[in-house]
Amino acid sequence: MKNHVKALVVGGGAVGTSIAYHLARAGWDTMLLERDELTSGSTWHAAGLLPYFNMSFATTHIHDYSIRFYKTLEAETGLNPGFSVVGNLRMAQSQARMDEYRLYASTAETCGVPYEWLTPAQMKERWPLMRTEDLVGAIFHPTDGYINPADVTQAMAKGARQFGATIERKWQVDGYQWTGSEWRVTLTKMAEKGGNLVPTEEQTVVTAEHVVTATGNHAQRTARLLGLKIPAIPVEHQYIVTEPDPALVEWRKAGNPEHPVLRDADAKWYVREERGGWILGPYERNAPARFAYGCPDSFRADLFPLDLDRIEEEYMSMIHRLPSSETVGLKDDYNGPICYTPDGNPLLGPAPGLRNMWLAEGFSFGITAAGGSGYYLAQLMTEGEAEIDMGALDPRRYGSWMTTDYAVAKNEEAYEHVYILHHPDEERPAARPLRTAPCYDRMKALGAQFGQVNGWERPNYFAPEGFDDHAARSFRRGGWWEYTLAEAKAIRETAGLIDATAFAKHVVRGPGATAFLDWFTCNKLPKVGRVNLTYALTCAGTVRTEYTIVRQAEDVYYLVSAGGWHAYDEDFLLKAVEDKAAEFGPVIVEDVTTRHGVFALAGPNARAILAGLIRDADPATALSNKRFPWLSARQIELGMVPVNALRVAYTGELGWELHHPIEMQNHLFDRLMEADAAHGLKPVGARAQNWLRQEKSYRAFGTELGRDATPLEAGLDRFVDLSKEFHGKAAMEATGIRSKCVTLLIDGPEDADPWGREALYDGEARVGRLTSGGYSVAFGKSIGMGYVRPELAVPGTRLSVRMFDALWTAEVVGDSPHDPSNARIRADG
Repeated sequence: MKNHVKALVVGGGAVGTSIAYHLARAGWDTMLLERDELTSGSTWHAAGLLPYFNMSFATTHIHDYSIRFYKTLEAETGLNPGFSVVGNLRMAQSQARMDEYRLYASTAETCGVPYEWLTPAQMKERWPLMRTEDLVGAIFHPTDGYINPADVTQAMAKGARQFGATIERKWQVDGYQWTGSEWRVTLTKMAEKGGNLVPTEEQTVVTAEHVVTATGNHAQRTARLLGLKIPAIPVEHQYIVTEPDPALVEWRKAGNPEHPVLRDADAKWYVREERGGWILGPYERNAPARFAYGCPDSFRADLFPLDLDRIEEEYMSMIHRLPSSETVGLKDDYNGPICYTPDGNPLLGPAPGLRNMWLAEGFSFGITAAGGSGYYLAQLMTEGEAEIDMGALDPRRYGSWMTTDYAVAKNEEAYEHVYILHHPDEERPAARPLRTAPCYDRMKALGAQFGQVNGWERPNYFAPEGFDDHAARSFRRGGWWEYTLAEAKAIRETAGLIDATAFAKHVVRGPGATAFLDWFTCNKLPKVGRVNLTYALTCAGTVRTEYTIVRQAEDVYYLVSAGGWHAYDEDFLLKAVEDKAAEFGPVIVEDVTTRHGVFALAGPNARAILAGLIRDADPATALSNKRFPWLSARQIELGMVPVNALRVAYTGELGWELHHPIEMQNHLFDRLMEADAAHGLKPVGARAQNWLRQEKSYRAFGTELGRDATPLEAGLDRFVDLSKEFHGKAAMEATGIRSKCVTLLIDGPEDADPWGREALYDGEARVGRLTSGGYSVAFGKSIGMGYVRPELAVPGTRLSVRMFDALWTAEVVGDSPHDPSNARIRADG
């Protein structure tokens, strides 16, 4: 065994072997360790399906790479991975389900994934064993299907060896130690004893510059060894294999092709052929999480007892869909652990707080994602960034507030929701409410319908008493739309109050703070008492984090960033401070997120509302442009509450962000809401704010802004100071302009707006995609933001946007189509 490698991969399932393969192919000296045998975790009992279906742009790219990559393995390695390209038929029993497929197809289209639409009659003609009269339609992927998990893993392992990787089995990791430049990994040799795998006296230490953990069901043990919280906990998944179905056997004898993988999402199952019979895999309710505190050492290629009562409904629905299966007996059954995460996406990327430690955990669709995850993680490790934005999969999307109980509840929910309608306006209920601002109960009493962001409860919109948010969800304009419309109009016409307490907030101070932030961000630093919008870049010159920076003193800065990316941003900031301490001097970073609540007050009447509350020697001028200009910050008193007020407004109207002591929030909230009668103040949720910021072409992190576009491509030139040196500048300039961010007004259907996942066309050519969408109250039509080829990013360019499998006219407009001169936001008084 080698005692030093560039990269050490821990875990020999499909994900681990793919990572080892791609790192070795990239030229890194790589070793893979497996405590048992390759595929002995969840890989061995996986059904091997390769579904394209995913609402995430990044994950769709990952699945697409896997499917294409697996088809090349036999020619490269000589091992057949057992890929049956039979296609994937996803059926719909309702128009709502078809709307879901149409929205998904928009994402697939932006990634170049082929698909077809089928009617019930077309399905019946192709596959007469199916009952189709109660179906509305289906989406069919002709290029995917299923694969043998063990075979594809062994093929990737052989490919890794061909590129120089070594694979060592029966070695268990028992300790990790970071020396400051490499990892010392303590290993124990495992041996068979009485059918169990037990540690021996033999130990060794391997040093590695980088370590990747792909430990599957053993993720909690990995978390303990690394001192991390990793919300990857397995959930039971069972499937059954039937005896041969005589009707199916005859169908195949007649020379007919194999059925595609069948998915009846409304019935919550998948079915595929297996040696003349059927495999049924349900995603039923009440499947329990297992091994919340760690997988037992004795658990190897083991299974749990089958719980047929739990899947009776799904089993009967399979018989309904495939009537010939009714008389067929059961041949085999499987009930094994498959790791989940709270949102169902894997944890793929840097480990929080650690150097050169990478996580690849929580893969609920591990066979589908393995190939692409290895490819893009290897890019991230060897090149500094991947070609797609990996933020949605980053392990740092969960903060230190996350607990085992939370992960268990959300992972069970994620399993149950595999086939639940994936409305874009969906808010899942498990483990809520958890993180609440003090004014939560007050907002709830006013009709707030909450969403969850990084565990925080945040109003999406406000509705009358008795309103059912679940029933209001839709792929079109849901029942909430009219209330969001009224809220958006209030901010444009009178005033609105938005709870923004979930913002991440950090104070950066010390002798080195100014030099550090000047290097860390791409815009000029503000003067004392002023506010700037700026960006921290990746090493590839793309956007890593968006900050509002308030300069409170010469070497004291208050940084505000997206609440949903708190731990993600903090880890990046802290590591950068550590890296540059010797060059710039001492810098102290203090997380003050939970100390301060935030209200965003905006609208033409915002100044009048604050004027009635402000305590000042000259209250008549305290909020004027002379004393409190746009993009400035002042310490003010609103009644008895000391407030750090910022003259900014994400909605593009006259407004202030009111950062206040969180323990005084209710007092401030009550005083502000008392102004309602005189000034038309209305509580406003995040959905209206999202519409309004698009009217001002304000880019949002996680949609327009991310690690796949530079700030110049995002159209943020005015926030980039090219006269100074900053992190990522050279890479940004070398990248050039591959695409440009634009705002579009859209003549869409009367009952729907884009969601920000749709493909854009110039004639028949696909030329870009939307990243955000909604409705414009200023223009009375749909609005969206997205990226197109640079030559098309010209106001007046006419394009088309794909919505519900039809093309709708869209026109590129100039940035900030509403109030382009910013007269409203700069209004004096």
